[in-house]
Amino acid sequence: MQAAGATSEERSRGSPSAMEKGGDQSARKARLELVVANGPVKRQMVVHEAGEIVPAEQGPTMEVSVKMDVAVLHCPFCFLPFKPPVFQCSGGHLACGDCRGERPGSQWQCERCERGGPFHIRSTAMEAVVSSARVECPHDGCGRYITYHKLEDHQSACPHAACRCPVPGCDFAGPPPALLHHLNTLHSVPVHSVQYGKVLQLQVPVSEPRRLLFAEKDGRAFLVVGGTLGLGAPIAVSVVCIRTGASSLPHYAAKVWAKGPPAAANGRADIVRADIEVTSSKEPGAIAVEDLTFLTVPSKLLGGAGPSRTVSLHIRIDKITS
Repeated sequence: MQAAGATSEERSRGSPSAMEKGGDQSARKARLELVVANGPVKRQMVVHEAGEIVPAEQGPTMEVSVKMDVAVLHCPFCFLPFKPPVFQCSGGHLACGDCRGERPGSQWQCERCERGGPFHIRSTAMEAVVSSARVECPHDGCGRYITYHKLEDHQSACPHAACRCPVPGCDFAGPPPALLHHLNTLHSVPVHSVQYGKVLQLQVPVSEPRRLLFAEKDGRAFLVVGGTLGLGAPIAVSVVCIRTGASSLPHYAAKVWAKGPPAAANGRADIVRADIEVTSSKEPGAIAVEDLTFLTVPSKLLGGAGPSRTVSLHIRIDKITS
C-alpha cells in the first residue's frame, strides 16, 4: 500500500466537504482518500470521532467509506498526527518516531499493556494508512485534498488562507480576492492592474498613498503602503504581497522610484529609487516597520502644495520562480 501523489483528482472532487455533519451533530468529520497503487481498487476513508465503519461499492471499482475515531491517526504520547516512521511495541501499541526517539533506554518500555517491551517494530501497516489518508483543506476556494499529517503545513501556506483587512478598526478577514474586493468597495482603496516586469506609473496623494495592485496573470494582490516620517522626508512607501507569510515560491521583488517635478533651470528631474524584496503577509496592516524596505521621498520631489501634495511613483514588480 502506498500513498498516491497529489493530482487534480485530489484538488477537485464532488464529495462531501471536509467538515460535514454526521449522525452525531457535535462530531467532527474529515474526508480522507486511501488509494491502492497496485490495482484498480480505490478506497475512501472518513475520519470521525464517533467511530464506525461503513463499506460501499460503486460501479466497476470498489470504494470503501470508513468512519473512525480521529484519535487513531494521532500519537497517544504527543497527540500530534502520525507520520512515517511509526513504531509499535510487541503488544501492538503505537508511538510516533519523535516520541520513540525521546524515550531512550528503559523508557522505551510500553506502559499501556502488560507485555511491555520497547517500541522497536516498524508499523508498516499504520504508515501506509497515515501516508494515504487525505483531508480536504478547509479554506474556501482551495478544494485540495492534503495528506492528513501535512494539513497544518498546507494551511499555513495555502493561497486561499484568510487575510485580514489592514484598515484600523475593521475586522474583515477573507481570501485575497475577497479582501481586495472588500478594500475597494468598502474602504475605497483604488485598484490598479499590474503586469510583471512592466512599469506602472501612479500619481499618489501624500495624504493617502495606499493603493491595491492586482496581477491578472496569477490573481496575486499587492498593497502599496505608505506613511509620513517627518518634515525632511514626508512620505515613505513600500509594497506588500497579500498572502500567507509562509507561502513558498513564487516570491516577488519590486523596483520603486519617485520622480520629482522638472527643474526650472534645465528641465531635469531628481529621482530616488529602492529595490524591495516584497514581504508576504496575511495581515498586511500589522507588519512591523523594521520588516519592510521603504522608499523615502524628500519634499522637493513632491508636486502640488499643502494637503494636495502628490508623489509620482513608478513601480515594477518581478515574479521570482526559482
